[in-house]
Amino acid sequence: MKLTETTRRRFLSAMGAVGGFAVAGLATPYYARGSSSRPFFTSGVQSGDVDSSSGVIWARVDRPSRLHVEYSTTDKFSNAVHIAPIDVTPETDLAGKLLLQGLPADQDIFYRFRAADLQDVNSLSEPIFGQFRTAPLQKRSVRFAWSGDTAGQGWGIDDEGMRTYSTIAYHRPDFMIHSGDTVYADNPMPDEIGLRDGGVWKNRIVTDAKREIAQTLDQFRGQWAYNLLDEHVKELNAVCPVFY
Repeated sequence: MKLTETTRRRFLSAMGAVGGFAVAGLATPYYARGSSSRPFFTSGVQSGDVDSSSGVIWARVDRPSRLHVEYSTTDKFSNAVHIAPIDVTPETDLAGKLLLQGLPADQDIFYRFRAADLQDVNSLSEPIFGQFRTAPLQKRSVRFAWSGDTAGQGWGIDDEGMRTYSTIAYHRPDFMIHSGDTVYADNPMPDEIGLRDGGVWKNRIVTDAKREIAQTLDQFRGQWAYNLLDEHVKELNAVCPVFY
């Protein structure tokens, strides 16, 4: 089954209605987070390594949890396939990655994660959604984006955020290639940068991990997590596989 652009738009609208993009990170509304006893997703979802029959999906939660995952070829999940749950712990920085296999070629794949607190498996998070399209087996035109160099030399997340990522998501590429410098682990990020015209660039978000040069595993993980605090980055990741 091949889905139309109308179906794609309906899926995006549905995700917005249930907080699909906003379930993660700083933009998470109170109703999606619930109480502190419920897990929530900190960094949105991501997909990558997509070919004609498989793809990798990823998510991270705020505590040790059991991730329940299902995927479907429809945005209503009417023919959902359930994946065996996996547990995420601090050993993997509370992140989980799964390989979906046996997928149909050239097909939109909709997936969703839900997390259960390992201390209370009846405490469930709100679901968080993502989408990617498998590669075709037949010749056809493809659309892809190419970029790199994110949040370098101290230029981080200001009041507008990384809007370029939302622009890429709007054009709905089949995939994106991030050519490198996904983080700048050797450059501290200040709160402000003076501009040549006398103005000031203000980073609205600066985390402890970005204030220093990364030297430990936790600091490198913090460098990666910083970009995923941006709502535009998460919006793209939710609808487009990225090859790094």
